[in-house]
Amino acid sequence: MEFYNHWHCKFTGVKGFVNAYEDGLKYRMLTEKAKYKAKVLVFWEKHGLEATMDAFPVKRSALFLWKKTFKDNQGKLIFLNDKKRTPKHTRKRDWPFEIRQKIKQIRHDPLHPNLGPEKIHPLLKTFCQEYSLKCPQIRTIARIIADDPEKMRIFPQKISHFGKIKKANRQKVLHKPKDIKPEYPGHLIALDTIEKFINGVRRYVITFEDIYTRFSFAWATKSHASLAAEEFFNLCPTSSTMF
Repeated sequence: MEFYNHWHCKFTGVKGFVNAYEDGLKYRMLTEKAKYKAKVLVFWEKHGLEATMDAFPVKRSALFLWKKTFKDNQGKLIFLNDKKRTPKHTRKRDWPFEIRQKIKQIRHDPLHPNLGPEKIHPLLKTFCQEYSLKCPQIRTIARIIADDPEKMRIFPQKISHFGKIKKANRQKVLHKPKDIKPEYPGHLIALDTIEKFINGVRRYVITFEDIYTRFSFAWATKSHASLAAEEFFNLCPTSSTMF
């Protein structure tokens, strides 16, 4: 049996219990500001306007506004809660259509899809200089992307055995924690692989960087299989060989 029904049955016949119970629930929804307003109004009713203005740092217009709100809503304290002040019509970013389309084009590049605002900025800056347009800053580019994320992002797709395109769920990628800091050489390293086509020949450039010392090492190979990765790690300097 629910809490409300349980107590309602237990106190059946007690006059005014249901109203008192509902008032108790509403009182729990009151903010501290609303309770303060009710306290000031009670003091005003008892001691008068001048004494209230001396006792509380409240303007005369605010007192009459609280009293009118309280009276118009049949003495319900919950209406003394502050209302949301979010504007109904917010200001929208009014950037040229060409800039928005260029950002969308850069992020829809199949070779480098969904680039972040930091990598978009230098590409967009070159475009803006060519057409004499004002280039938005990195933060503004991020906000432009956030304004319409569905159109500004390429979602991964897969084709079913029926030939229909299905939207693939975004997979979580393990990232380095922001609070971790390297304390000695070899404590934290960064690895990456870059694929290049040179004169029609495919090459894989595997890069290594020690975050503490900023030492970098790159190695090109025709394959990025496990044996090539093992050979690369054998060539990488360790903390003992670096110093």
